[in-house]
Amino acid sequence: MGERRRIAVVGTGAWGTTLAAMLAGAGREVSLWARSTEEAVTLGASRENTRFLPGVILPESLVITPSLEQALDSCAMLMLVVPAQTMRENVQWVRPHVRGDTIVLSAAKGLERETGLRMSEVIAEELGREVHESICVLSGPNLSREIAAGLPSGTVIASLKDEVADFAQDVVMTSRFRVYAHGDLIGVELAGALKNIIALGAGAADELGYGENAKAIFMTRGLAEITRLGVAAGANPLTFLGLAGVGDLICTCASRHSRNHYVGEELAKGRTLEEVKRSMRMVAEGVHTARAAMKLARRYGVEMPITEQIHEVLFEGKDIQQAIREMLLRDPKRELEGLEDWLRRLQV
Repeated sequence: MGERRRIAVVGTGAWGTTLAAMLAGAGREVSLWARSTEEAVTLGASRENTRFLPGVILPESLVITPSLEQALDSCAMLMLVVPAQTMRENVQWVRPHVRGDTIVLSAAKGLERETGLRMSEVIAEELGREVHESICVLSGPNLSREIAAGLPSGTVIASLKDEVADFAQDVVMTSRFRVYAHGDLIGVELAGALKNIIALGAGAADELGYGENAKAIFMTRGLAEITRLGVAAGANPLTFLGLAGVGDLICTCASRHSRNHYVGEELAKGRTLEEVKRSMRMVAEGVHTARAAMKLARRYGVEMPITEQIHEVLFEGKDIQQAIREMLLRDPKRELEGLEDWLRRLQV
């Protein structure tokens, strides 16, 4: 990695544009790749992403280019800020231009729909398993509109290798964007992806007027099933109590700026999923992740009642209020069910 600090950002949506603008504004040397010459010229001339981030002026130092060769030339870090379902395609595009010593950072929060793979696994499959230790992921309570406005925020960057996470932390952290390094790649990725499913239900609960008590229960039990799946997949349960877990869950479930919260609200109004999707410019990752999460739950033998009910609402036409009634009428459970073995190991 040497002393190189150049950053290439792939993804001109709200989050990719926000990260590119934030880092360029903090004095980093940043290139933002646009898919077409027309898009690059438009963004470069207006210095504004009017489609996804209107009102935010892009720093003059931010290089916007349609050339992957130029964007990735001698970069120390490649940031992939694209929807989870297009991650594989984007990695295939950039693969010929990625140097062996480049740190590859995923800022996508989702699971691949058909395979259930996390984004680091998708990236490793496409770039080669030998680069797996050079992959890191960024996740946390990060609403792009607030960060683009210069409001303070924080996040987590996780990698299998401490030195990779530490390097990325140093590159990405600014005076208004605090970054914590982490070693639990699995936990950070699963926390960021699965909380979007819970946010769908939180949006519906808000729209239906169920109140703060019900929403608190819903979020807490959602965190419990996310943690159960994470532990079964090899994650550290303490990860889900941090920024990537409970921090992001609170932010996404509480904010009206959350795309997943919006989808839940609209479904509770009686709109179909297709109608809601057509009304949106950006992707709500929780919809696709719900399918992938059910695959993982079956693979690991983990009970995920909230995810299961939301999956039925999304893809099987179940009424939202009926789904909530069924959750409330489940057999009584112990609160820490599914985590007792891990807790006992802590006491040994």
